[in-house]
Amino acid sequence: MPDRKYGFTKVLENTSFEDSLDKVTKALGSEGFGVLTEIDVKATLKKKLDVEFRRYTILGACNPPMAHKALLAEPEIGLLLPCNVVVQELEDGSGVSISLVDPMVMFGVVESSELASVAEDVAGKLENVLSRIED
Repeated sequence: MPDRKYGFTKVLENTSFEDSLDKVTKALGSEGFGVLTEIDVKATLKKKLDVEFRRYTILGACNPPMAHKALLAEPEIGLLLPCNVVVQELEDGSGVSISLVDPMVMFGVVESSELASVAEDVAGKLENVLSRIED
């Protein structure tokens, strides 16, 4: 799965879905992020639409000091928070993909040099998260 222009992605081929969720949660913690929300997309689609879908979880990750700086720079930035992290089984079952939003792209819709600085710091932390995850 290629990296997208709006996020960072890493594929794990020798790690279970549950272990991948655990690894990304721990790696987020090591960079000061906590998980505020966890959406089980597979369960939600089954319950709401009665359709089958692969394992796919969206985590809402937040680094409180960075969020505070962003809110001070731009009070409406809460519309773009928290940072989303997607953990999903690959369609062919060959592994698990972990994708993190790129805050430089996400916050780029707001013209603010102060916010750009915060986004750059957060992007560095999220890139560090991926580098901490090993298969």
